Amino acid sequence: MTGLRTIIVDDEPLAVERLQILCASEPDVDLVGTAGDGAAALRLAQTLTPDLMLLDIGMPKMDGISVARAIALMERKPAIIFVTAYDNFAVEAFDLDVVDYMLKPVSADRLGRAIARAKQQKESPADDEPIDGAQDDATGDFASEFWVSHRSELIRIAALDIERIEAERDYMRLHTGGRSYLLHQTISTLEQRLDPTRFQRIHRSHIVRRDLITGLRHEGGGVWHALLANGDSMRIGRKYLADVKKLAGK
Repeated sequence: MTGLRTIIVDDEPLAVERLQILCASEPDVDLVGTAGDGAAALRLAQTLTPDLMLLDIGMPKMDGISVARAIALMERKPAIIFVTAYDNFAVEAFDLDVVDYMLKPVSADRLGRAIARAKQQKESPADDEPIDGAQDDATGDFASEFWVSHRSELIRIAALDIERIEAERDYMRLHTGGRSYLLHQTISTLEQRLDPTRFQRIHRSHIVRRDLITGLRHEGGGVWHALLANGDSMRIGRKYLADVKKLAGK
């Protein structure tokens, strides 16, 4: 396979120059054009029919999200990798079935991984599944994975790898494998996206994976705690106690 015919779109000349330098070191990239705004990007996409577009989001008049929506309607549409300084568009961006979402400043290694993903998608399009801020499972009802920002990139977390979730103001902290990540979403919205046969809301601020709840303990005075497999215990909110007790057939 020859290099991916690639267009860079960014309204900041220095950002375009930096990506040009990084792309020059990528053997799988064949840079065919650059654009400084969304309208120019669409004209290039229609004229050059590229394989890949490295697309900024924060641009005047026509932003990157609008460009991606227009690209999705094209008969021969390029794969899209968003390159942006902001992480708050991640869920909306992945709803557009983009290949990747990179946060500035982009490192050579990070770009290389994104390019490899775009190349794999072009070589095996039938085997690819859309990447989503919270991708649905085979039934289309519940999220099977989430994308969370961490340092200068976004990380994919499988829903079933999440052990517990706790609310921190406007963010949810997802605990998995001894680490935790923040997701900008309300706990009520997150609860609706999780499979209720696998996750249990036990408190206004806590959701726990059901298979990690090993027991329930009554502390007196109507206070109950959920006992977890790692030895921790978490208080159960009165509003959720009846539903939690159903785990024990009560």
